[in-house]
Amino acid sequence: MTTQFPANFLWGVAQAGHQNEGDNIHSDIWFLENTVPSLFQERSGPGCQGYERWPDDLDIVAGLGLNALRFSVEWARIEPVRGQVSVDALDHYERVVDGCLQRGLAPIVTLNHFAAPSWFSAAGSWLADDAATLFAEQSDRVMQRFGDRIAAVVTLNEPNLEQLLQAGGKLPPHAEQLKIEMLAAAARAAGTERYFASNVLPAASQQEFQEAFTVAHRAAKAAIKTRRADVPVGVSIAISDEVAVAGGEESRDARRAAVYDHWLRVARDDDFIGVQNYERTLHGPDGEFLPEGPRNDMGSVIAPGSLAGAVRYAHDVSGVPVFVTEHGMQTDDDTNRAAFIPAALDLLAEEIAAGTPVLGYTHWTLMDNFEWIFGYGPKLGLLSVDRETFERTPKPSAAVYAASVAGYRNGAA
Repeated sequence: MTTQFPANFLWGVAQAGHQNEGDNIHSDIWFLENTVPSLFQERSGPGCQGYERWPDDLDIVAGLGLNALRFSVEWARIEPVRGQVSVDALDHYERVVDGCLQRGLAPIVTLNHFAAPSWFSAAGSWLADDAATLFAEQSDRVMQRFGDRIAAVVTLNEPNLEQLLQAGGKLPPHAEQLKIEMLAAAARAAGTERYFASNVLPAASQQEFQEAFTVAHRAAKAAIKTRRADVPVGVSIAISDEVAVAGGEESRDARRAAVYDHWLRVARDDDFIGVQNYERTLHGPDGEFLPEGPRNDMGSVIAPGSLAGAVRYAHDVSGVPVFVTEHGMQTDDDTNRAAFIPAALDLLAEEIAAGTPVLGYTHWTLMDNFEWIFGYGPKLGLLSVDRETFERTPKPSAAVYAASVAGYRNGAA
């Protein structure tokens, strides 16, 4: 191994409750999945049965030689009805935290990975006057229960996702109208004036939500720090590696300003900035363009250096350390993933050697799961999951990732 990572580097995988656990029936996403019309291609249903199978899944993570797990605590499980806190749900997530520690895994907790309680979204979602207060209260109850045992906290997952999808034209042409119709139908079904969810926001509401997310992030961070001042806290954003060829600088800089820079400036007051990278975007004199080359199933050209580029830019603007909270490849061809992971990690190591501080890397994701509006079609996992039996089967890329981590840890500086 010619490259090195710091000795205290966190190596893990990332998961999200709604995508993995199954039967998150009190959440806004569940409500929208069952709304007619719905932008969601299928329902999450039992997910990967992660809520029940977590001990075995933690054994798999530890068996890969990893030392960290990023996962979300589902607010909709903890407070399914406003003002009614489920002790059983808090007990469950406390067991997961303790289970991580027993297996040598640092627990990295995400407080909101898109899904929120349906009552919260029916009452105005993040635009409600008391939204930040409610989120701070949820953050406090999580910290009070097991905050003394976690390694880091991500407040919000990808609050800029909609801007990135819209800027890059990643949604089908009809999606915006269907989104509006779905949210209107959901509001009628909930008996309220409006209904939103974090990752299905109307284009016209983006600025409002950015401001509201910012207030909520800061309120949550204050609540977390009140309980435990030393725990690292940050927000994770979706970030493509925006690269300009000659004449493309204006297009590149406009994309950065529209999608990333607000959150990178917010992060200047945080302990880290979470980077979630899956692709590189090229800009020329006429704007974004797609070069020739092998592509992943997102339609992007496979670019192992995209992670290092995104990390570099995130740190340059924010000035704080980076935590790679997600990185991976959507592909049905696991040989592509198996080649992609070590190539990307070698380039990340070079970026660290050049002086960019990176705290850890959690690969998205441990197993194929529910990918929001696209259902169970997209494959990003190191393991496949039988949709009938829920049996987990490691792909070759799982062994490649494990071997890469072992090599890096053995040669750690």
